[in-house]
Parts: sequence; structure tokens; C-alpha cells
Amino acid sequence: MCEEERAMNRRTGGVVCDITVSADGYSAGLHQSEERPFGDDGGDGSGDKLHAWMFDTPDENRAEVDRLTAAGAFIMGRNMFGPVRGEWDRRWNGWWGDDPPFHGPVFVLTHHAREPQPMDGGTTYHFVTDGITSALSHARAAAGDGDVSVLGGATTINQYLAAGLVDELRLHIVPLTLGAGTRLFEGVPPLELEQVTSRPASLVTHVTYRVLS
Repeated sequence: MCEEERAMNRRTGGVVCDITVSADGYSAGLHQSEERPFGDDGGDGSGDKLHAWMFDTPDENRAEVDRLTAAGAFIMGRNMFGPVRGEWDRRWNGWWGDDPPFHGPVFVLTHHAREPQPMDGGTTYHFVTDGITSALSHARAAAGDGDVSVLGGATTINQYLAAGLVDELRLHIVPLTLGAGTRLFEGVPPLELEQVTSRPASLVTHVTYRVLS
């Protein structure tokens, strides 16, 4: 991303990526399914091992949990939205129930068109079929002066990193290894990162990087 584009991001809010990964860089294990959205994650596949820091020790990690949904608009891949593949042959409105935690516009990357889906609490899912740049343009317009948060999964974040569209990378690193699965930085050219913050907690270490190139 050129300096002019970065300056524009600073005036209108930055593009941040926020994701939980294992110590060996995986955001999900093998054999993902509707019943096991995080696959073989060392637990029952529900994400209990990777995301225990959110649910078992929320007070210890309150700042990071709150920051997950503090952006003005959000982007996620279709796999993060749900397990439905191909055409929308059944109604699926995300993993988060009738009142998702985002409370704002969420732009879902997909190859199959679908009308926007409003939810309780102010969340509306918009389905974008023409790529990551288009989704980011829509999200920036919706976010105004707020940040745009690319929440994942890792495949989606990798696309934005490879395209040079990310300003800040927030990693929540869990002390376990998965060995295989969906990995952050897969297919991403070498990056220069500047460490901004690092904070250890009992179940996770939170590290924030500024993406320099």
C-alpha cells in the first residue's frame, strides 16, 4: 500500500485484522464442519481450546474482547459466516444467533449473491460477490471515520495481507499447536511488521503489529 493510501486510511479509520491462532499459526484445524467449525482444535472442535481465553477468562481479557467488535464495519469470509457451500440452498444467518455481537454492517465475501440480511441489535450482513477490494470499499463507506475490521478466517486475512490492504494485525496467540489446518500467512509475501503492544494472559498472549510493508 502506498503512503497516500495509508494517509487516507488514517483520516478515515484504519484496516485492522483480528484473529486467534495457535502457537504454530493455525486459526482452525482439519476436518471443519457445521458440528465442528474449528475442526481438530485439540478440543471438541467447537473452538473451546482456541477461544477459551474469550469465554473462560473474559474479565482478564476484557479490553481485547471489547475491541473485537469496536470497528465501524466488518469483513469476513464465507467460511467464517457459516458452513453452507455453493448456492444458498438453505437459510443460514451466521454462527452468532439472532443478535450477533457486531451491531453494525458486516460484509461477507461469497461467490453467490444473496440479499442483505438484517439481524437484531443493528447487525446487517451484506453479501459481496466481486472480491476483497469491493468489500473493503463498501466497508470503508459504511464505517465512516471508524476502523474496518477484517475478522477472518485466516484465508480471508491472508488475501488482504497479500494485497497490502492491512494497517494493523492483532493476534491472540494460544499456547497449543495444531500441526495442520488453515494457517495465517499462508501464501503471503514477506512482511515487515512493527510490534506495537504485547500482553500475556493466562490462556493467551495478545500481540499487535503495525504492517509496514
